[in-house]
Amino acid sequence: MLKQLHISNYALIDELSVSFESGFNVITGETGAGKSILLGALGFALGDRADTNVLFDKDKKCVVEAQFELNDENLKPLFEANDLDFESESIFRRELNPQKKSRAFINDTPVALQTMKEIGSQLVDIHSQHDSLLLTDADFQLKLLDEIAQNEAVLADYQTEYGNYNILKRKLDDLKEMATKNTAENDYLKFQLNELDKAQLKEGEYADIEQTLNVMENAEEIKTLLVNANGLMDDSENAILGQMNALASTLHRMRQLLPDTESIEERVENLKVELKDIAYDLRRKEDDTQFDEEQLQSLQERYDLLSRLMMKHRVNDFDELITLRDGLKEKVNAFENIDEAIAKAEKELRESEKRLSSHAKVLHDKRCQAAIAFSEKVTALVRQLAMPFAQFQVCVDSQTNYGSKGCDEIRFLFSANKGIAVDDLRRVASGGELSRLMLSIKSAISSYNYIPTLIFDEIDTGVSGEVAAKIGSIMRQMGLSLQLISITHLPQVASQAEHHYFIYKDNEGTRTKSHIRVLQHEERITEIAKMLSNDQVTPEALRAAEVLLK
Repeated sequence: MLKQLHISNYALIDELSVSFESGFNVITGETGAGKSILLGALGFALGDRADTNVLFDKDKKCVVEAQFELNDENLKPLFEANDLDFESESIFRRELNPQKKSRAFINDTPVALQTMKEIGSQLVDIHSQHDSLLLTDADFQLKLLDEIAQNEAVLADYQTEYGNYNILKRKLDDLKEMATKNTAENDYLKFQLNELDKAQLKEGEYADIEQTLNVMENAEEIKTLLVNANGLMDDSENAILGQMNALASTLHRMRQLLPDTESIEERVENLKVELKDIAYDLRRKEDDTQFDEEQLQSLQERYDLLSRLMMKHRVNDFDELITLRDGLKEKVNAFENIDEAIAKAEKELRESEKRLSSHAKVLHDKRCQAAIAFSEKVTALVRQLAMPFAQFQVCVDSQTNYGSKGCDEIRFLFSANKGIAVDDLRRVASGGELSRLMLSIKSAISSYNYIPTLIFDEIDTGVSGEVAAKIGSIMRQMGLSLQLISITHLPQVASQAEHHYFIYKDNEGTRTKSHIRVLQHEERITEIAKMLSNDQVTPEALRAAEVLLK
């Protein structure tokens, strides 16, 4: 539940902190005092879009903090899914700086605005007068009924199979489309595949041929270079090995005369060994390097063939040509086995539809069962609100087509008058009737603990007298199951609350400021007396206020 709200530099609020209690809380105050501003600030802290004109002082940042007491372990996975610590005391903080940039935090961890809004929507349901129009929305009606029927797990199973069903259906449609295509396309694919198969493509061969051709095309020059190298090493008058032998003899004689040159002689001997190895390798290379005209021509023809195929099929390299060939094989095989593939896909689709139908049946039965009890409960509540002959009915119509949430069409039917059959809510309910109906629906589902905190923003507008007293009684009853905060102008509603908050304006200083305080019993008597007598505190109004509070 909402424990505390701190607001700084927001609209008419300079600085404000207020603590809320469990049960039924009511907020009153004169028009324009800032009641809706308070809700706007709370919505801002829960991820609503920031109005950049809300800064009380344009040179300071706005900060709104909402502290919640979280006792519902079902919320823990939602926090963990967003890498947030689940704490029993959690703080949602939103900031807006003078440059109109907004930041959001949950327990001091920066979060995306969408994350804050997603989690916040599970903590607080803020309902204004205009939200009653949601009752006429088909998606809202279905979502509401599923919440009452506790269909979350069943619906998840259905939607998983629904996704699988659609995949199989698209697969079957693709196969049938392929089967109906002109066989000329398959003949063309076969022609392309035969051409590539005939070429007997082997992975990596294009690069190998390219490298071999490069060597063969330069064989004569390579041969000449090797002959020259061998001549320099051993086959010429001034060959390196001959000169090394002469150098070795000289150093051998020198060592006898100058002993400290022994190391130089050893180094030269080592060089002689290495040079002899080099000469041997060069001689072998010269012998192995042969110029084969037939082999060159054969490799050149193969290289030209592969190059033409790559150009013809518009691929950038040889690997892509191999991939193209393999893809053509799959397509040709698929086409040749199309009847078998269609039969298999049809079987898979029938099996999926059977499972889908089973899930849809469970959904339908649970919705019908919930609709009966829910219709009776809402009807009983709405009849207390000056509509003694009202009838409310949730109609669950099974359709032949599968949708993302089952095969059911949900309709809310209503009649406010005796002897008039129920009809679609969108056609027969007035604005005032929608508000009372929404209150009855919210009251009916409050026992399901669907959300910890419910806020009504003047949902009781347009009613008075006995109906207002009934609304207050219903709200008090709702406060037993959840935290209910209601903004109201009706003394009959305000008197039913366990906790009464008063919002007022302070016009002292250079500009108007909004404040809020909790009213004690005597202050509540005075405030309710004002509400009863248009701000005139008469003895009669005070006595009436005391009676209401009792």
